[in-house]
Amino acid sequence: MTTTTNQVAPESVFAQLEQVLPLVGKPIQYVGGEVNSVIKEWAGTSVRWVLMYPDAYEVGAPNQGVQILYEVINGVEDALAERTYAVWPDLEALMRERGIPQFTVDAHRPVRAFDVLGLSFATELGYTNMLTALDLAGIPLHAGDRTDDDPLVIAGGHAAFNPEPIADFIDAAVLGDGEQAALTITDLIRQFKAEGEPGGRPELLLRLAQSGVAYVPSRYDVEYLPDGRIRRVVPNHADIPWRVAKHTVMDLDDWDYPRAPLVPLAETVHERMSVEIFRGCTRGCRFCQAGMITRPVRERSKAGIESMVERGLSVTGFEEVGLLSLSSADHSEIAPLTTSLADCYTDSQVSLSLPSTRVDAFNVDLANELSRNGRRSGLTFAPEGGSERLRRVINKQVSEEDLIRTVTTAYAAGWRQVKLYFMCGLPTETDEDVLQIARMAAEVIRVGREVSGRRDIRCTVSIGGFVPKPHTPFQWAAQLDHETTDARLALLRDAIRANREYGKAIGLRYHDGKPGIVEGLLSRGDRRVGAVIEQAWRDGARFDGWSEHFDYDLWMTAADRALVDTGVDVDWFTTREREHVEVLPWDHLDSGLDREWLWEDWQDAREEVEVEDCRWTPCFDCGVCDQMGTHIQIAPVTIAPATIGVRE
Repeated sequence: MTTTTNQVAPESVFAQLEQVLPLVGKPIQYVGGEVNSVIKEWAGTSVRWVLMYPDAYEVGAPNQGVQILYEVINGVEDALAERTYAVWPDLEALMRERGIPQFTVDAHRPVRAFDVLGLSFATELGYTNMLTALDLAGIPLHAGDRTDDDPLVIAGGHAAFNPEPIADFIDAAVLGDGEQAALTITDLIRQFKAEGEPGGRPELLLRLAQSGVAYVPSRYDVEYLPDGRIRRVVPNHADIPWRVAKHTVMDLDDWDYPRAPLVPLAETVHERMSVEIFRGCTRGCRFCQAGMITRPVRERSKAGIESMVERGLSVTGFEEVGLLSLSSADHSEIAPLTTSLADCYTDSQVSLSLPSTRVDAFNVDLANELSRNGRRSGLTFAPEGGSERLRRVINKQVSEEDLIRTVTTAYAAGWRQVKLYFMCGLPTETDEDVLQIARMAAEVIRVGREVSGRRDIRCTVSIGGFVPKPHTPFQWAAQLDHETTDARLALLRDAIRANREYGKAIGLRYHDGKPGIVEGLLSRGDRRVGAVIEQAWRDGARFDGWSEHFDYDLWMTAADRALVDTGVDVDWFTTREREHVEVLPWDHLDSGLDREWLWEDWQDAREEVEVEDCRWTPCFDCGVCDQMGTHIQIAPVTIAPATIGVRE
């Protein structure tokens, strides 16, 4: 960690980097210089952050979480933030050969020179990229080996709600919304430096833990039972909370970031300006960790969204605006909002887009507003489960009748392409549940041809493997083994191909079940899994979220070696169902959701009992609002009524 006396800016590594850029693919992703990027004077700041999305630049640069924190921290007069991303293996090899350290894309400063390395994990498959960055930066992989000269390594993002598999590698984890937490940590480090850094790194970590702003794994001990289960997780120092709670930003209109979105020079996965129109979701889909851990719903006002769009377009030049959330069509003002925005930009090249739309939230008027300027892309819906029964299990309250009615309306209104997203491996799933997907897709083509009078109707079926996640009702569920997953996908593929009338109009996209097993190991693992991650990384694992780099056999070999003396294995962490009484690795981390409420919802899933959206019904007492001191906010910012109801 840089000290108060170290005000000399570290030397840029760009001169070294420039020599190797002609030798690597897509060199532009490493040069920085994006529109709206910020480079602050080193000497004028006392707290310095480097933010990392642990994936390739093309994926990480558009990430909203990193962009928001980048602006929030740089908005503090005596703090700065720069960004770094995972480097592809071709550049990694050259950096090791030439002694070039992990660098920021802003000023190309060495990552080790900063006070904090903050990593945003949207998925657990970025863990090996984190280890590569630490190693290239010259930062010891294990938190216990770091000195006062090393930055604090702090994890955030959805995966941080169970950081135990990476507990050996991180110094702390922030749960939930990061804006206020980042400012609090900045204040804490500033104060610590002003005092002369008494006690060094251990004292700073202790202060972080005692403040409750972040979870510090080294300040908690894990005890195990003889059968491999966790006995308990306990603080090992006084005045440290037994449970660490998530952060929730209320009144999103007060946090209108990013105000000046970055415009990358290199091609990225999303060439658009994104505006988050609300956070949280109370639909209650039992598989969805994002919906569970981001409760309650907090809507940004229509006026606030319009202001962000206007300002963002003026400083970026983007021609597409993505209205983002977990279920954007559920915003209470979505209809007047899209009409207003379409009116404002109808004579321009600006288009509007929503992410995947719920079947029961779609209407043609909304879709027409989104495509008023003549751009009409395909529509994406996510029924998730192939059968009515399975959708009751997962609490996806969409019937086949709803879906057919919706796609009929879309095809009749001129759309030609519909994409349907499903999952394979959901709890209680059978072969027949999966085969229902083929029948449903065929029916979609049939009605599309009927109402449009055309033969060029298409339906693409995309299948993802289900992975049970912490802080959801399915956190106790057994994960389906990859052999059964692959067998069911083969049955589905054959059923679609066998349909001579409609099969050729149905596209099928899916991955095999093996990546899901590794993700399952990392998502519900405990501290013993850290040794597997390190072994896999040392054996060459990189970019595990990319099919061309993922190596299942490498991971299984690493697990066999790392877990050999533990009494547990990959199946123990993945395909084993947990009991109610079992202490889960993340039970000491508080998402606000009451554990008993989650268990009751798991039992309801088994009995195919559905639960309504609490935004519009009496409260089901999940625990978030009362335990977190928060409340549902409906735009324009009002507090939704929350009469406590009794679960039927």
